Amino acid sequence: MKILYAEDEKGLSMAVAEILKLEGYEVDAVYDGAAALDRALGNRYDAMVLDIMMPQLDGVSVLKKLREAQDYTPVLLLTAKAELDDRITGLKAGADDYLAKPFAMKELVARIEAMTRRNSSYVIKDITEGNLTLDCENNEVRTDKGSLVLSRRETALLAFFLQNLNAELKEEELFSVLKTEEEDEMAVLLYVTYLKNKLRQIHAEVRIEQEEGLYRMVKGVR
Repeated sequence: MKILYAEDEKGLSMAVAEILKLEGYEVDAVYDGAAALDRALGNRYDAMVLDIMMPQLDGVSVLKKLREAQDYTPVLLLTAKAELDDRITGLKAGADDYLAKPFAMKELVARIEAMTRRNSSYVIKDITEGNLTLDCENNEVRTDKGSLVLSRRETALLAFFLQNLNAELKEEELFSVLKTEEEDEMAVLLYVTYLKNKLRQIHAEVRIEQEEGLYRMVKGVR
């Protein structure tokens, strides 16, 4: 599992990152809110840990911008402040959990595990980007130009692309979404081709690009 850890206290950040790595996590560490937002929007993570008090952008502002961008990655907020108002502000902004400093590493690990378990069973009903809306419950994609019914695998793949807009995705990541038996590049290519054609048919304002085993959904039409 891959975690984004945003903390401006570099000594603490290094210590926490090392412990999380020992627990089996891959960790990207950044030291300010602007870097956290940039890294989060350009990559896919299983969970994010954001310190509230960071330079350039505070953790709550980063979280709000992520949710506005329809990034629903589980987020745990860290802060030295333990007042009720701070917790309520973070949770209203879309945080999944909240942990006050100083904290025990075992508790942080346990909370990350709980967040990612909840996220694996969470189903988003609708995802919107540009003129496109994906109805995940009914396997339908629509724009102002038309609508199409998708297969369950197409729906899962399109949802994954939309939730990771602009991020470069590897073939193995798409395998895990498709859950196909034919684990080769042709299986991914087949479903990506289906989606490309259907997005063109309804004149969607997003498109899928691919190059050397990497796939990315971007805004714009050709």
